[in-house]
Amino acid sequence: QVQLVESGGGLVQAGGSLRLSCAASGRTFSNYAMGWFRQAPGKKREFVAAIIWNGGSKYYGDPVNGRFTISRDNAKNTVYLQMNSLKPEDTAVYYCAYDTSYSGTYYSGYEYDYWGQGTQVTVSS
Repeated sequence: QVQLVESGGGLVQAGGSLRLSCAASGRTFSNYAMGWFRQAPGKKREFVAAIIWNGGSKYYGDPVNGRFTISRDNAKNTVYLQMNSLKPEDTAVYYCAYDTSYSGTYYSGYEYDYWGQGTQVTVSS
């Protein structure tokens, strides 16, 4: 089993910044990718960002590209999401996800084997 512990969510003004953290523990010897997804009330789950652990390739969803940055700390099995220039439409519950093996994709959500509990991000106008 893999456990994901998220932190860093909160309430911010439009234009502000937040950094989310997700620490993986347990059976982390098999780690292909980690990612971030979000879901707002009444909307479908949306891909935010992903990082391939071996090599560090990064990918972003169109709504956040250029504003958000995903990064990692290999020693801590931790992934971060730096969110800048936040907009009210970024308001959502943000989920960290962990993929144990290669599947060829990273953006649907169905590839991931473990999920965090989610952390609320609210951006006021």
